[in-house]
Amino acid sequence: MSWLNSVRNVLPFVAKRETPENLWHKCKGCGQMVFTKELEDNLYVCPKCDHHDRIGPKIRFSQLFDEGSCSELPAPKVPEDPLKFRDQKRYTDRLKAARTDNSEQDALINARGAIAGHRVVVGVQDFGFMGGSMGLAVGEAFVRGVEAAIEDRVPYVIFTASGGARMQEGILSLMQMPRSTVAIQMLHDAGLPYIVVLTDPTSGGVMAAYAMLGDVQIAEPKATLAFTGRRVIESTIREKLPEDFQTSEYYLEHGLIDMVVHRKDLREQLGTVIGYLSAREAA
Repeated sequence: MSWLNSVRNVLPFVAKRETPENLWHKCKGCGQMVFTKELEDNLYVCPKCDHHDRIGPKIRFSQLFDEGSCSELPAPKVPEDPLKFRDQKRYTDRLKAARTDNSEQDALINARGAIAGHRVVVGVQDFGFMGGSMGLAVGEAFVRGVEAAIEDRVPYVIFTASGGARMQEGILSLMQMPRSTVAIQMLHDAGLPYIVVLTDPTSGGVMAAYAMLGDVQIAEPKATLAFTGRRVIESTIREKLPEDFQTSEYYLEHGLIDMVVHRKDLREQLGTVIGYLSAREAA
């Protein structure tokens, strides 16, 4: 027996306490360390710099819906790898990894519920699932969400968060742009409101489709909103763009959206907007 082992047998060593790895969160806005519990209590908004962290459907639903009113819609079944696509990995492997990491079937989840007493169907895109990219599953989920809203005679609210079209599905991904546009027209034909909440980031094909077709356009503070990247635009027009270009505040200043709403006020504001837009339907 070595000297160290003999000492260990005699001295009353105290076992090292394990520290949870998720006890702290580094803010992407200011770089400061924040207690995860404090961040959760503050609706995932940094208490130091007010940076709005990205959140997924489950957390978003819990923040929005009246208690006990939320009921998720089943995820639609679509062909999973219609083009048999492969780059560094097979597309099916990327889907499997994304589902393991996010415990969701794809990047758009719908739920029925009530916001401030108003019945509504809400769709939430998850940027954590392959960048919230729009493919067959997202397009079909959007249409199903609209159909559920029409069936219930309630508004449809979509929270966008996407890098754009899903390249692994090629033209089939781009076809979801006109599909979603037709679905929105179906909602309008039924006399029901369509409300968009733009969150960070919303870009590409989603931005060019259903993200900018709302009856009311709301955005979270300092969200990146763009069709294409800053560098591409600057190299095309050969001009330097403003620092706040492609932010919620820039869009509001130039009349492209209706309001920028802090996350702590979002539920109340949505309730007010839905109440106004639903008054005619109720009458």
